[in-house]
Amino acid sequence: MKKLSLNLSSLIIIILFFISFSYSDENNIIKGKAIVVDGDTIKIKGKQIRFGGIDAPESYYRGKKQTCIEDNKKVFCGQISKEKLIEKIGNNSVNCKIEKNKDKYKRSVGECFIKEESLSVFMVRNGYAFDWPRYSKKKFANDQEYAKLNKLGLWNMQFEYPWEWRKKIKGNK
Repeated sequence: MKKLSLNLSSLIIIILFFISFSYSDENNIIKGKAIVVDGDTIKIKGKQIRFGGIDAPESYYRGKKQTCIEDNKKVFCGQISKEKLIEKIGNNSVNCKIEKNKDKYKRSVGECFIKEESLSVFMVRNGYAFDWPRYSKKKFANDQEYAKLNKLGLWNMQFEYPWEWRKKIKGNK
């Protein structure tokens, strides 16, 4: 009887573990149609999701738009990055795996996918966003190196990394 009770208790613990694991996993997924806020931020069902580990030029930050130089002309590279993400997502549904912690602006942070393709990898590998070593642990470094070697996207322009550009903007206010 004692052995049966122990086995039953063990079974109940295992079942509860799997239920809580699958429930918490479901809570970490946001799915749906995305509205693109920036080249590294989207909104699904009213929730803003910042792509973790990457950084894209700013389309609008503290009243300013980030510019780059292409063929000796200023271009709004934040807007270019945003438009590339809009084009990539199109009318597809997006699935985001949300991290436990939010960013300093209280946004959810995660990696988002169309089918099995990571939007973060797409943006960095095509040169419209950067691996942000401060947060990425170099997760996207190989994708960035590919874009850099092939002069894709922003790597075909003169640019400032978005985190450096923002720091300058903050200093001017």
